[in-house]
Amino acid sequence: MNHAEIHARMKLAATIVHLPVRHARWTGSSGGLAGRGTGSSLEFQDQRPYAPGDDPRHINWQAHARTGTYTLKLWREEVSPRIDLVLDHSPSMRLGDGKARRTWELTYFTIESALRAGGQIRVIRLSRAAGHGPEEVPLAQALAHDWPATPREVGSDGESTTLVDDLSAIVLRPGALRILVSDLLDPSPPKRGAALLAGSGGRAIVLAPTSRAESEPDWSGNVEFEDCETGKRRLQRVDEALIGRYRQAYGRHFAAWREASLRHGIGMARIGDDGDFLDAIRAEAIPMGVLEAD
Repeated sequence: MNHAEIHARMKLAATIVHLPVRHARWTGSSGGLAGRGTGSSLEFQDQRPYAPGDDPRHINWQAHARTGTYTLKLWREEVSPRIDLVLDHSPSMRLGDGKARRTWELTYFTIESALRAGGQIRVIRLSRAAGHGPEEVPLAQALAHDWPATPREVGSDGESTTLVDDLSAIVLRPGALRILVSDLLDPSPPKRGAALLAGSGGRAIVLAPTSRAESEPDWSGNVEFEDCETGKRRLQRVDEALIGRYRQAYGRHFAAWREASLRHGIGMARIGDDGDFLDAIRAEAIPMGVLEAD
């Protein structure tokens, strides 16, 4: 996988499509987006009576000339949005070249879009392997495409954790925009996962790369299945009835995630692995307002 080539394309894509940070209210350090407090930007917010100790440069002298009272101009604070990028880099995210490519595209797109918004971005990777908890990847390391090896690559014992296990172990910054890049193919209760993402006064979006081979499988006859998370294999007879039950369970799973996301105010979009990246996100992410286009 050519990370440099993918990164270059996503840097360009981030000039066309962006994260939904411009219409939010944020708290953080100085930056270029409107915040919740008052400060010294050029956007007038409100006024209040002058009190001893206030900076006289902010007195509204025009109002004083009209009313004879001293009032203080308040200006909208400008801040940099806090963005916590949570990456599910478990083996299922790399199942097939198309899905693996889409996963890295979403990763680099999110980073570049956050940087263009002046955001304070933190990158957290979930390996989903037992004994290997979430790890924060320094931004400089991610931009240099120097990602840590996954536990399977360094000799995992084959056991895995759930998405909720790993989300529970992360301290997400209060008030941050949380972006989860995950295929959501996990037994965790969607209600619990959504609640963790939306906690501490934060907003969240879920970008879920999907594969046609998963949603519309062509299995038939005796099929040897391998659990991509644990490496365990089993032989299974597949007929039309089994395929039907699989599709129903698959649909219910994502319907439960959509319901939980809606309840917690989380934007959720599935991103197919077919074709061009921009075409893929225009199919669902932009029409649903999960991402925004200029």
